[in-house]
Amino acid sequence: MSDLANLKESVREFWNAKSCGEVYAEGADLRARLETQAEARYQLEAYLKPFANYPSGAGRDVLEIGVGMGADHLEWAKSQPRTLTGVDLTERAIEFTQARLALYGLNSELRVADAENLPFADNSFDIVYSYGVLHHSPDTARAIREAHRVLRPGGVAKIMIYHSRSIVGYMLWTRYALLGLKPLTPLRDIYANYLESPGTKAFTVQQARGLFAPFLSAKFEICLEPGDLIEGAVGQRHGGLALRAAKAVWPRGLIRKTMGNHGLGMLITAVK
Repeated sequence: MSDLANLKESVREFWNAKSCGEVYAEGADLRARLETQAEARYQLEAYLKPFANYPSGAGRDVLEIGVGMGADHLEWAKSQPRTLTGVDLTERAIEFTQARLALYGLNSELRVADAENLPFADNSFDIVYSYGVLHHSPDTARAIREAHRVLRPGGVAKIMIYHSRSIVGYMLWTRYALLGLKPLTPLRDIYANYLESPGTKAFTVQQARGLFAPFLSAKFEICLEPGDLIEGAVGQRHGGLALRAAKAVWPRGLIRKTMGNHGLGMLITAVK
């Protein structure tokens, strides 16, 4: 098995153990857990719904790459698309999403699939949506090319990938490079080893422009993520007294005013 194949299997195992956002899923039954997770998601990331623009899916063929626990997929289903399709690398995510849609009597064509090798014909979808997923794929460039391939001309890709020059990156570098007495460690190694699944990547805007060069046009917006603001259940891999103290005194208001261009989230709207 190649190094990339081994890495992809490690990524699959990481997210199959616990889906993204599962820490927020609390309640006495499945419906309560799923709704609690969705509520936390949209409260912490208030920019997500305006970015996705779920109502734009009405009457269109929509694909979501990386459905996770299905909160966003449910919103796409509510928009009454002509067809709705969702893929994820993990069985766990597909099961969560199937269960969530079933609770609302909604449907989607859901399957386990690889973002780097989408099982769809060219020009199949009007909208391709992927939020916080493709930076985990070992070959992010190939995954973006696949999103472009399956889009119809004039179709829209709504994709979030991580931005490298972020407060999260600076914090992780301080802890694992500077305080670890390895100050020459590049940010790419910090993201790959200490942020979420193995091999996670982050990109500058210039690098992202290169990734999206095949598109007719692309708009890039940087946003502060919960990790940048130390809000919610951040720090699951990096707990300790220092993190708890930082949560208590973190200057969120000042950061919002002065460091908005140093957020972890890069929101990309691209037209084929």
